[in-house]
Amino acid sequence: MLRDTFLIALYAAIGAGAAGVLGVGALRLLRNRSVALSLAMVATVAVAAMLAGTMLVSWAMLLSDHDLWVVTMVCSIAAVVSLAVALVLGRNVVKGSQALAEATRALGDEGRFTPPRTAPTAELAQLVRELDSTSAKLAASRERERALEESRRELVAWISHALRTPLARLQAMTEALEDDMVDDMVDDPSVYHARIRGEVGRLSEMVGDLFELSRIQAGVLALNTARMSVYDVVGDAIAGTAALAREHGVRIVGDGVEPVPIEVDGREMSRVLANLLVNAIPRTPSDGTVAVSARQEADSVVVSVTDSCGGIRPEDLPRVFDTGWRGTDARTPPAGAGLGLAIVRGIIEAHRGQAAVHNVPGGCRFEVRLPTAA
Repeated sequence: MLRDTFLIALYAAIGAGAAGVLGVGALRLLRNRSVALSLAMVATVAVAAMLAGTMLVSWAMLLSDHDLWVVTMVCSIAAVVSLAVALVLGRNVVKGSQALAEATRALGDEGRFTPPRTAPTAELAQLVRELDSTSAKLAASRERERALEESRRELVAWISHALRTPLARLQAMTEALEDDMVDDMVDDPSVYHARIRGEVGRLSEMVGDLFELSRIQAGVLALNTARMSVYDVVGDAIAGTAALAREHGVRIVGDGVEPVPIEVDGREMSRVLANLLVNAIPRTPSDGTVAVSARQEADSVVVSVTDSCGGIRPEDLPRVFDTGWRGTDARTPPAGAGLGLAIVRGIIEAHRGQAAVHNVPGGCRFEVRLPTAA
């Protein structure tokens, strides 16, 4: 009995193995063909392996002609039905792969991916989800690229306009000095020299801002952080802009500044607060007040600068920190290229902080949030 069982298993394995070897060879020949043909070949190989094993065992058992005919008929009908079912199922897989291929082609041609309504297999469904996620990431990347390109064009236009004015003044004054055509109201040429130095100073500041912004956008801004009190940083910034405030008749009030320890680059943070104050002072009416405060909230410190500019239009609030933004007619911009607030945001984000702005009664408030020192 054990010997018969062994022989049956051996003959079945020989028949199925021979069909499997032939099937592997056929699949290798069809590896560059369509999925439908490969699936049909897989189904054929499976049925052929079953049929070959069964027929070889039946032949080895020396069945009668009638019994052998019955076994052959049953196996043949089962093989035909199995192949038909396999081809129907394979056709659904092929349709799903074709729909996925068309959707993928649209992603390459039109930049958008529309997932097929159904996926016949779990693998294709996973592929659809991955392609949908990739399409969303590509759309977001294109949107960021479009915004950066628009910002770059605006920046070039604003910089060109900002440079044209001081350069034209420098050219006019140098030509007047060269041709000895000094204004009758100005007998002393040193006045022209002072004006030239002022214009050169403006150009130098503008170039410095561009260099700083380029380092921020390239991600190479090196920070030399040290532990210090926000009280000292705010005090230095107020002292540095006191002359500008007196010139505009504006008072700077530093009420509510808590001595919270922070780990920052003192030079860069002084630039942040100076930019915020220089942005607020010219926009505050004469006899107005610019308030500076610093308070601790949980594990961060919030430094705010509040002016009396009359507020910013709600639709402009999201653009305040964009490169080159300089305000609207209701918020007349001072001379400059509109880089100060973009530099503020870049420096704060380099410190793992956040910069924000919102309107308050009579003006607006700029806030920078920084992590407190450990």
